[in-house]
Amino acid sequence: MAETLDTDIVIIGGGIAGLWLNYRLRSAGYSTVLLERQTLGGGQTVRSQGIIHGGTKYALHGALSNASNAISEMPARWRACLNGEGDVDLSSAKVLSEYHYMWSRDRLMSKLTSFFASKAVRGKVETDEFEQRPEAFKNPAFHGNFYALNEIVVDVPSVINALISPFDEGIYQYDCAQHSSLELDNGSVTDLQLFGKNKRVRIKAKRYILTAGEGNESVLHSAQLHGPAMQRRPLHMVVVKHHYPHPIYAHCIGSGSKPLLTITTHYMADGQPVWYLGGNLAETGVELDKQTQLESAKTLIKELLPWVDLGEAHWDSFMIHRAEPQQNAMLRPDSAFVHQNDNVITCWPTKLALTPNLVDEVLEKLEQDNITPELATNYELLKFLSRPPISKPVWQELLS
Repeated sequence: MAETLDTDIVIIGGGIAGLWLNYRLRSAGYSTVLLERQTLGGGQTVRSQGIIHGGTKYALHGALSNASNAISEMPARWRACLNGEGDVDLSSAKVLSEYHYMWSRDRLMSKLTSFFASKAVRGKVETDEFEQRPEAFKNPAFHGNFYALNEIVVDVPSVINALISPFDEGIYQYDCAQHSSLELDNGSVTDLQLFGKNKRVRIKAKRYILTAGEGNESVLHSAQLHGPAMQRRPLHMVVVKHHYPHPIYAHCIGSGSKPLLTITTHYMADGQPVWYLGGNLAETGVELDKQTQLESAKTLIKELLPWVDLGEAHWDSFMIHRAEPQQNAMLRPDSAFVHQNDNVITCWPTKLALTPNLVDEVLEKLEQDNITPELATNYELLKFLSRPPISKPVWQELLS
């Protein structure tokens, strides 16, 4: 016979969206149960480059776009959180770089140069003086324009740790899709069934919120819930472990509307640096096998950073899918996505930086529906479940 556990909110998915939402809800007095299939942040979250975009890279055609406008305020919100003054306290998280940079090999097109100097992006982009540049770009062999963006780069696993550390209970490892856990009645979820060895618990909540990224699709399908539809946007990312001493956090831009290459620097457990390579390299590399993609990356690094010697570097690559709400012609969504169907809310942040905005929208829906903190949760009933670990960075898995 199943025991029944009452809670205000069930969250399915332990990536950045689910954990940020859980933090905000618990801080506001809601009782919550968060369920993660494998590891916290183990999908898209820990595979992001950690850049808190302000929208500049979406304006490379020389005009502000819907995407750049939607994300423009996110760096300031993240900085407040990292200073312990925002919606969540991320003061224990690690900032890898206070600025993300942008460089070109040659002179930028006059249209783009004028745009970056305009009022539209003033305060978001600054021409960097030589003395203030990172060491990697002080080499005499560098020629071109160099800009500092009002964007930060964070260490994602430390952000995840900061989001879960205040809560000893309520976060559990469980695969809701595999066990077909959500029970329906006329399209409304009546409860969520959890099965363990000689144990069954029915969780009854006011709202069931899906924040599982790519896993949202399987959870919806297993529960026979219809929509919203999801699209997968593939990327072929490259990692390279080396001994070059100067970290790089930058986009290289050309005449097109996308960065030729985006580099962020991370570190192995022993402190050895790793470059994580994205941008157009990752988008165009989806049709390439691993060896061809690695050769493309090596050629591009030599072309764009000819003064950098990576020595006996160790290279690898992997495919990821950015899970997003379905768009016409597979276009990239401009903003966070929140969709409600009865008592189920399905979410995709679409970009790491937009997580605070997504959580705002969810909380607004709860307020509109008069869903207030009310229920006390007996977490003892869930002690048969374990707490999921924080996911290791992908380079630790590939390059160790």
